[in-house]
Amino acid sequence: MNKLYSILLLTLSLFVDGWKTPTAKEKLPNIVVIFMDDLGYGDLSCYGAMDYKTPNLDKLAAEGIRFTNFLSAQPVCTASRTGLLTGCYPNRLSMSGALFPNSKVGINANETTLAELLKQKNYATGIFGKWHLGDNAKFLPLQHGFDEYYGIPFSNDMWPVWYDGTPATPEQKGKFQFPPLALMEGNNKVGELKTLADQGTLTKRLTDRAVGFIQKNKSHPFFLYLPHPMPHVPIEASPAFKGKSKQGLYGDVMMEMDWSVGQIVQALKANGLEKNTLVIFTSDNGPWYNFGSNAGSNGGLREGKGTSFEGGLRVPCIMRWKGRTPEGVICNQLCSTIDVLPTIADLCQLKLPDHKIDGFSMLPILKGSTEFEVRKNFYYYYYRNDLQAVRSGHWKLVLPHKGRSYLHQMPGSDGFPGAAPEDVLFPMGLYDLRRDPGEAYDVQQKYPEVVQELLKLAETARADLGDNLTKREGANVRPSGTLE
Repeated sequence: MNKLYSILLLTLSLFVDGWKTPTAKEKLPNIVVIFMDDLGYGDLSCYGAMDYKTPNLDKLAAEGIRFTNFLSAQPVCTASRTGLLTGCYPNRLSMSGALFPNSKVGINANETTLAELLKQKNYATGIFGKWHLGDNAKFLPLQHGFDEYYGIPFSNDMWPVWYDGTPATPEQKGKFQFPPLALMEGNNKVGELKTLADQGTLTKRLTDRAVGFIQKNKSHPFFLYLPHPMPHVPIEASPAFKGKSKQGLYGDVMMEMDWSVGQIVQALKANGLEKNTLVIFTSDNGPWYNFGSNAGSNGGLREGKGTSFEGGLRVPCIMRWKGRTPEGVICNQLCSTIDVLPTIADLCQLKLPDHKIDGFSMLPILKGSTEFEVRKNFYYYYYRNDLQAVRSGHWKLVLPHKGRSYLHQMPGSDGFPGAAPEDVLFPMGLYDLRRDPGEAYDVQQKYPEVVQELLKLAETARADLGDNLTKREGANVRPSGTLE
């Protein structure tokens, strides 16, 4: 009787807690990270998008957790990808901005990417999409933990084509100087994207390769990283989606992106993997607002890509593990892309790198504790190493700095950019993001004690990571990789 009682008790405990650490005999969870490019906070219908629908993503949110206070590591391509894949503020790794073709710097081999971390448990690893951590072979994905790579090495606008799709001329120096946009397979160039029509094939090509990767590895734990090059401009949809939305080409592109997510989810389901796969969907930064009709929505937040206001860093994020994560839950806790790596490490019982990282595990939230405080503070760095703002809880202190602004500027249309001056002087301002997510009301005179606390936090950031604005060198900054 005692033996039977013990067995029943053990069975009940396993049923109640579906989050037991996998044993050696249990299958490790698969990890899928879908990373969009320049997708704004308001670009999914479950986040308020209008004139097109994203039903597959809405369903993913309904079956998982939708985050409303999720920040990218920095509001620009290379830096944000560095943060996602390493769990570090990108400026800690001396990675900033958006690397141009033939850059002599890239991710340092001494850093540990999420793909390399998962190799501790022999995961199959594949990336299908935009890399942008250096295009020299030394910096490409196969040298940093990935078994497979198919996609483009940098942003899809770094090509010798003008905004209207015609070949760039010598007078159009900003575009004319770029080499042809390479399509990569592993370490080798296997093709070129030469026209907007070619760009329109990308979403389907990458989706098909991702689905094939799932099918090939259905009996083996895998990490699928799908960093779509769009809706970063230039945007283009395939013939199957062109003209389908009421919002024009941008809506068409978003509908195709949603289709892509649906294909991934369907592939997981068809291969019996849906209940053993954590799917994470998010974006690298906010919308490139001055591209107007070809750019997304910041959902009412202030500014967009390339700024340290919320419209630049706050992005949609959905996480779903069918049958494990709670369904239809909204999480308002402050989290970031730099928290993804430690979360997966916690989930899969991986040893974190010996060097310092900046992320924290979100696993308690995935288990259902949506009020769990993952992080209290966040540093808003931009450009080479400018500390432009700091945050503690719901308080955000914008520090004096010059930067980009889209306010009061006429946006462009049909693929052409409008003005977005880079030398606007922003004074110091304190914002209560609970009541003012649009950062419109400076309340520093009302809460001087909060300002002082946040200024102390800024000093902590400067001592650790440095700050070009105050000419400070950080004590714990590591070098990027170089060709020299």
